[in-house]
Amino acid sequence: MNIVIAAGGTGGHLYPAIAVAREFLRRDPSTRILFVGTTRGIERKVLAHEGFPLQCIAANPLMGKSPMEMLKALITLPVSVWQSLRVLKQQGTDLVFGVGGYTSPGMLMAAFLRRIPGVILEPNAHPGLANKVVAPLVQRIFLAFESTVQCFDRRKTRVVGTPVRQAFLESSSPDAVGIQKGPQRHLLIFGGSQGARAINSAVIEALPLLAPMKDRLTITHQTGEADHARVAAAYEQAGVPAQVVPFLYDMPTVLRGADLVVARSGAMTIAELTVCGKPAILIPLPTAIYNHQLRNAEVMAKAGGAVLLPQSELTGAGLAQTIMEILGEPQRLNTMSRESWNMRRSDAAELIVRECYDVIRRRHEASDSARAL
Repeated sequence: MNIVIAAGGTGGHLYPAIAVAREFLRRDPSTRILFVGTTRGIERKVLAHEGFPLQCIAANPLMGKSPMEMLKALITLPVSVWQSLRVLKQQGTDLVFGVGGYTSPGMLMAAFLRRIPGVILEPNAHPGLANKVVAPLVQRIFLAFESTVQCFDRRKTRVVGTPVRQAFLESSSPDAVGIQKGPQRHLLIFGGSQGARAINSAVIEALPLLAPMKDRLTITHQTGEADHARVAAAYEQAGVPAQVVPFLYDMPTVLRGADLVVARSGAMTIAELTVCGKPAILIPLPTAIYNHQLRNAEVMAKAGGAVLLPQSELTGAGLAQTIMEILGEPQRLNTMSRESWNMRRSDAAELIVRECYDVIRRRHEASDSARAL
């Protein structure tokens, strides 16, 4: 079986697709999987590390851009569809899987034109434009949140959660939920696959206030490539030891070792936090389209697994106080961990792949019936 996955740009689009790809291969190792993305995002670096092939097409983001950039994106779309048609023909594709973002529309339109079944994943509490546009063209729409069903044709939707990589599940158990044994606490800070300058700046301001805890606190901080040198220098100047890295490839191991996480609230982040039962201070990206990160964070905060800290209220002093308050109350930390764990969906990838096989089977049966007439 040949699967084409249109995903890229950010880790929030790419990593759920990788989880689904791994599940396809677990079920049938002979499955051939091709990722389609662009040269703009992180997919080239990440997929090389994960061992998946990538083919790039022309595509540009549309939402949240200037009128000139939006016009460029619309002009590029026919080129994207033409390139996608060629990819699908070359691959002998059985199914196209899209995860939103600007790579998906051209590929899913091409799949519709070639009568190849298509499915999409919408991991956010509020759907993006790309998935709304292609939804009428696909056979299944997989959702992370029940509240999103109203935005699509209910007959096509399946609420499954957000797929996470198997490595997040291997050592996750209810017994492991809660703070680590011993006096030390571990804080994980990351702002998504590309980092977050606002979070980095707040942490830099917070370091002098966190310094008195340095004998009881260890920190891992993913900064993003652009901000790495600045943040690393700030930790050194403050005398706070930390592992400061541009990017974390082994997020499952790092996340499982954390007692508290400071992060954005993309759908992938929420899924990974909850599948490991980790409490968090969530700082939604205020410029996210449709404010979907705020809606994601509100869901987790309402459940009791996170504290929501809007970026408009973010200061170094406020962040330091929130971190110290949570880490200083073991009972609160454990309660947040349990509530985070209670939100987990660990079988999303398995459910998606099972449904995809059903979609392919139905298309083959329809084709056989048409030929018999």
